Amino acid sequence: MVKICCIGAGYVGGPTMAVIALKCPSIEVAVVDISASRIQAWNSDQLPIYEPGLDAVVQQCRGKNLFFSTDVEKHVSEADIVFVSVNTPTKTRGLGAGKAADLTYWESAARMIADVSKSDKIVVEKSTVPVKTAEAIEKILTHNSKGIKFQILSNPEFLAEGTAIEDLFAPDRVLIGGRETPEGQKAIQALKDVYSHWVPEDRILTTNLWSAELSKLAANAFLAQRISSVNAMSSLCEATGADVTQVSYAVGKDSRIGPKFLNASVGFGGSCFQKDILNLVYICECNGLPEVAEYWKQVIKINDYQKTRFVNRLVSSMFNTVSNKKIAILGFAFKKDTGDTRETPAIDVCKGLLGDKARLSIYDPQVTEEQIQRDLTMKKFDWDHPVHLQPMSPTTVKQVSVVWDAYSAVKDAHALCILTEWDEFKTLDYKRIYDNMQKPAFVFDGRNVANVDKLREIGFIVYSIGKPLDPWLKDIPSVA
Repeated sequence: MVKICCIGAGYVGGPTMAVIALKCPSIEVAVVDISASRIQAWNSDQLPIYEPGLDAVVQQCRGKNLFFSTDVEKHVSEADIVFVSVNTPTKTRGLGAGKAADLTYWESAARMIADVSKSDKIVVEKSTVPVKTAEAIEKILTHNSKGIKFQILSNPEFLAEGTAIEDLFAPDRVLIGGRETPEGQKAIQALKDVYSHWVPEDRILTTNLWSAELSKLAANAFLAQRISSVNAMSSLCEATGADVTQVSYAVGKDSRIGPKFLNASVGFGGSCFQKDILNLVYICECNGLPEVAEYWKQVIKINDYQKTRFVNRLVSSMFNTVSNKKIAILGFAFKKDTGDTRETPAIDVCKGLLGDKARLSIYDPQVTEEQIQRDLTMKKFDWDHPVHLQPMSPTTVKQVSVVWDAYSAVKDAHALCILTEWDEFKTLDYKRIYDNMQKPAFVFDGRNVANVDKLREIGFIVYSIGKPLDPWLKDIPSVA
């Protein structure tokens, strides 16, 4: 029986291994993590992450051929294939601070694998890592191998949160990169055999190691670039009276461009886009390509500009002050159908408003108060370290209250901001909301989910990203 072990029970490791276990009943899959609380959650009815369809998959396999454990060394030593899916945060100090990936957790995982292995193993990079990481890992393993042979493969994940299970069931492609040696090709075939239980042969792509590592960074950079492109257009639309929804629809009808990832918004978030682009920038700089680095940096600059612009628009519309005014924040996750708040634009928007002394009332159907408070007090990049290494008991932000339904959030508020495109925000009773708010009542729609005309009929002053401006906003000088 083939045994697979995955180090790291997070957003990537957990769902990926659960689906492998479901699709390959003859393979034993163990997911290991040093965080006891996380493993406990995986073994309970309340999984540590929210992902549509994940519960059902875990329940079908857990205890049969899918196991969650803190006994890292036992499972690693028994495995034939070891996936490494640990955090690769952005460095906050030292060489490459603010851009380079911090491979501390990766390196300690590699040393541990070398230490406990008693048989040959295939080691698979599942975390997003910078190009050439495989080479470094290979060196650590071979220098500590005690005669055991290791083959390194790169098998980047291309999951989108909120649809991760669907993506795993029917992936666009599975990418496996390995050495171009007979042993390397044999390792590639072994991993290919796992995926071919359910993925059609023509969707399993094999490349060399560096191409696989770089393809992941490139894919995320291209996706983020599309969002920044349409967001850059949204500010021009506001300035000229064009409607960004109409513009992006017209652009997306071109079959060479296509309609996906062309929704203007308050900005992109998530654990990968910014991190991967910063990583790409650093790799370009290290390889003597400053012009290329500068090009990709602009994608992040536009994203930051979009968040700043949103906050400035809000404050300037409300008589240039939000001091002590209650502002309702609807949605905190970085997108709908996930509880993930990593790099969510809501953090920067909320911090911007708090900096102007606003009082915030926040509602998100999937994010806990503890998580929101932690996000608003944590330093940049701290979120990407394992939970037990994050700063303990963060100080709470007093001007922030977290509530459990949208109507409580908006009661007596001067303005409401929609920062996540949860479906329920489209069907709220906005007349009831208007009646319970201070007047003039403002809606700042950072996701273009609300029906602007209806809201204006009710009496709201509405700002929707990239849409023709409300007469109220037209008189206010445009903000940088």
